[in-house]
Amino acid sequence: MGEDEGGWWRLLVIILVLFFPFFLLFPVPSLFLIFPSYPDSIAEIRSFREGRGLEFFRGWCVLEVREVREVIGGGKGSFNTSITFDTFLTFNTSITFLTFITFFLCYSIRIQHLVLIDGHHLMYRAYWAIPRTLKTRAGEQANTVFGVASMLLSILAKEEPDAFLFCFDEGDQTFRHQEAKDYKAGRAETPDDFYMQIPRVHELIDTFAIPHVSDPRFEADDLLCAYARAAEQAGMRVTIVTGDRDALQLASDSIRIAIPHKGYQQAEYLGPKEIEAKYGVRPDQIPSYKGLTGDQSDNLPGVKGIGPKTAAELLQKYDTLKNIYDHLEEIRPAVREKLAADREQAFFCERMALLVTDLPLLPFDQLSLGILPVAKIQEFFRAMEFTLLIKRLQAMLQTSFGRAHCAPEDVSLPAPSEAKTVEQMILF
Repeated sequence: MGEDEGGWWRLLVIILVLFFPFFLLFPVPSLFLIFPSYPDSIAEIRSFREGRGLEFFRGWCVLEVREVREVIGGGKGSFNTSITFDTFLTFNTSITFLTFITFFLCYSIRIQHLVLIDGHHLMYRAYWAIPRTLKTRAGEQANTVFGVASMLLSILAKEEPDAFLFCFDEGDQTFRHQEAKDYKAGRAETPDDFYMQIPRVHELIDTFAIPHVSDPRFEADDLLCAYARAAEQAGMRVTIVTGDRDALQLASDSIRIAIPHKGYQQAEYLGPKEIEAKYGVRPDQIPSYKGLTGDQSDNLPGVKGIGPKTAAELLQKYDTLKNIYDHLEEIRPAVREKLAADREQAFFCERMALLVTDLPLLPFDQLSLGILPVAKIQEFFRAMEFTLLIKRLQAMLQTSFGRAHCAPEDVSLPAPSEAKTVEQMILF
């Protein structure tokens, strides 16, 4: 598994499982471990330090037998039970055995990791990061395909997911476009040679046997949200790979946002604490935050004159956009006038920034990452002349994650012949 921020709970469970029976069965030794001056323990500690470990251990058990007898027998000095050292030792051994069984069961518990990818974000990053001069010998432009393939290998190697899904936008007739005709208007036109590569990117994802979804009524962000929330409710750990700040509202103890940098070599991970430190608001306040500040990339103006700092201060004090307007008279005049002037626009922008959760979803078993079709992937890379990526694929197959997701014969596939691939951006 990749970086498991949720792994601390397993450590806590292991500590409790290992030490609780000790404190339960050995209250006297527990006390003199904590308080070395505990009177009855001095001789035993000295004995242990002098190397007489067996006598020391037996001394512990005798103390415990005495305590058990006194409790059961009705008070100090009452030895009316038939508890013997051997009986006690047998009982203690049984408890210890059960403790270790419980320990191994707890250690084997593994939270499933779902990685969700904002497909168009990855494609845009690849298109603008990799020179458009990267083409096959046949003249097919391949910079976007190469960039996505390179980042896909990096994500698999770093995140080690159990389940995987690409979410794509599909057209410009979502419910937001229907509600606001100028939604996302003003964006620079994407060159045609970007769109020409989308079918190849889909072919790449299909070659990896990774599912991908889209819906003409919703944006990729809504799909990311719906799958992330459903996975969280199912007890999974989720990493969302995107650069869209709308997704920040999804961050929780189980969901983190990964913003790619330098391909995926220096991904920026944002959870609730990181988001609050960076923006001054909690993840659930992001829609209200965007209602105030707007979002230039989506052509949402927000409240004119309200910037990130003022928005964060207002939300820290009043918690929600509605509560801000409910206490408008308490706010200093200069800010109050701006809020009053753009009240309707603020609530509209908040509503547009709020992601949808109630969507029809694929069953999670269809998202499981199974055995990678390595031969097909290599064949695709050879057809696209991605020699560097074949080497990286083979390097990944040598890892424990790679071996778990490929057939045994794929681990020893022959290396590709050397070729000059200077134009294939090693950084990616």
